[in-house]
Amino acid sequence: MSRIIVVTSGKGGVGKTTVTANLGMALAKLGRRVALVDADFGLRNLDLLLGLENRVVYTAIEVMAGQCRLDQALVKDKRQEGLVLLPAAQSRTKEAVSPLQMKKLVTVLAQKYQYILVDSPAGIEMGFRNAIVAASEALIVTTPEIAAVRDADRVVGLLEAQGIKRLRLIVNRLKPAMVQADQMMSVQDVQEILAIPLIGVIPDDERILVSTNRGEPLVLEEKLSIPGIAVNNIARRLEGEKVPFLDLMAEHDNLLNRIRRLFRG
Repeated sequence: MSRIIVVTSGKGGVGKTTVTANLGMALAKLGRRVALVDADFGLRNLDLLLGLENRVVYTAIEVMAGQCRLDQALVKDKRQEGLVLLPAAQSRTKEAVSPLQMKKLVTVLAQKYQYILVDSPAGIEMGFRNAIVAASEALIVTTPEIAAVRDADRVVGLLEAQGIKRLRLIVNRLKPAMVQADQMMSVQDVQEILAIPLIGVIPDDERILVSTNRGEPLVLEEKLSIPGIAVNNIARRLEGEKVPFLDLMAEHDNLLNRIRRLFRG
């Protein structure tokens, strides 16, 4: 049975698209058939993060207008079998698509793919409604900032009102040093406010920026970084595995101790 999952947040700039790209790739690496749907009409970015921008010929708009078949618009990833992208159109606004059209499109995809990950645009207007219309699950992505968490809390309420009860939390861009210095909210702080189950914590890392600029998801690295491991673990938890959470605070302490020993030496 296909799982339709919307990746959302409310606030822009928290890393939804990066999470969608990497998580989709991680699920495909586990042997799953995965379709990524860019629901951010007017501001298409998912193709860039996957390095597929030069291979986009048709978009969801042409499919809905009957100008091409759905399989013609799907962009297959050459690096990972089983992963496809349905791009959004940059030349149209979010109002050009109706929730009914999106639901029909995603329902057709669900007949062939085991996971449909829908990358929701920022905000809670038409683009958000389009993104959630067919979903039965949601991943709420937030950074440990009060504005992002407040927006995420608003989105949780809207999702529950739409009957989407299976909600999981991803805390992105955590900085352990700032948490220890009491300059950033902890994961526990965020959990207490949002009151939904935690499925993953991704630390802040400059390699994430490098990978997005190159269009090469972190989870494809030969030697996985901590963020890459964190995303792989989220994929495994979605699959039902009991995977322990990385102790990012301990990782930070170990790094500090190594630096101190280096200077003592």
